[in-house]
Amino acid sequence: MKLKICGMTDADNIQAVASVQPDYLGFIFHESSSRYFELDTIPKIPKHIKKTGVFVDKPLDYILDKIQRYKLQAVQLHGNESPEFCNSLGRAPLIDHIEIIKVFSVNSTFNVSVLEPYETVCDYFLFDTKGQLPGGNGYTFDWNLLKNYPSQKPFFLSGGIGLNNVEDLKNFQSYAVSKYCYAIDVNSKFETAPGLKKIDALKMFKLSL
Repeated sequence: MKLKICGMTDADNIQAVASVQPDYLGFIFHESSSRYFELDTIPKIPKHIKKTGVFVDKPLDYILDKIQRYKLQAVQLHGNESPEFCNSLGRAPLIDHIEIIKVFSVNSTFNVSVLEPYETVCDYFLFDTKGQLPGGNGYTFDWNLLKNYPSQKPFFLSGGIGLNNVEDLKNFQSYAVSKYCYAIDVNSKFETAPGLKKIDALKMFKLSL
């Protein structure tokens, strides 16, 4: 299972986190986030770590500008972006293929039928906890809600995941739906402060996957 570490803000910490060898590093381009990425450049990291821009209802031109400026390899759409918008992004000229990750916030009323229109216009789904914020609410949702997953689209599992969830993740892997779980996405549970990650804890977590 792959690992995405999200919410990077500090140059030195980014390079330290890269030493953990995650598969994705996330940079949040949402101004109201306490993990808003404001550096002029992303420090040099190994090429196999995919730089992922996180956006919330941003215009297409804004996203394309960030893709080109920061050489992003994946885009995570965390707002109310339509299937048409995802399709336009995927077909945009002047960029090589970029992975599109469409986020869905989950609670007890989550209706899996909302996924179907996105099947052909994104590469991955991401399931996060529905809360007051678009992301980074810091607590998990009930993963049993994914047992009736109607798709074969690979997905990221997100939402307040930390070292205390290692056993829960092992249990989740006994679910039939877990074969579609492509990656685990972590953020706030591995921080000393917003955007600053604890390297030793991340290494321990990665070893558990």
